[in-house]
Amino acid sequence: MIAFTIEQEQEVDGRWIAEVPELPGALAYGETRAEAVARVQALALRVLADRLEHGEADLELLSVSFDAR
Repeated sequence: MIAFTIEQEQEVDGRWIAEVPELPGALAYGETRAEAVARVQALALRVLADRLEHGEADLELLSVSFDAR
């Protein structure tokens, strides 16, 4: 199983940004922390599905977890 980290930070305008550092470009904004985390998890899963579909990822990605910090 691979565990991905979700880093979160509140912007000066009040929005939240969440990012999965292990997946370049996987970042999302939300009005709340929970919304940003949910959006980045969905985006990360899309990126991983695309990699699996194109044979660009190990089969160990079939078991994934997220750790929001």
